[in-house]
Amino acid sequence: MTEEERVKLAKYSRGHSTPVRLMKRAKIVLLAAEGKTNAEIAVEVGMARGPVGTWRKRFAEKRLAGIEQDAPRPGNPSP
Repeated sequence: MTEEERVKLAKYSRGHSTPVRLMKRAKIVLLAAEGKTNAEIAVEVGMARGPVGTWRKRFAEKRLAGIEQDAPRPGNPSP
């Protein structure tokens, strides 16, 4: 993780105008960078382990863009 990414994630994780979903995703990535496990992170952010792993993977693959956008949902797209 670059210093620029770390600063932006820290801003997201404590921003009062940041959507809650983005705040949680930022916290997930920051806690992972501290070496915490998915189980520990899940407890800390109040989320199941599965989504924690998903957001960690998306950050690893797509960096900030991966957590700033919602994941595609299954099923037919809305009209």
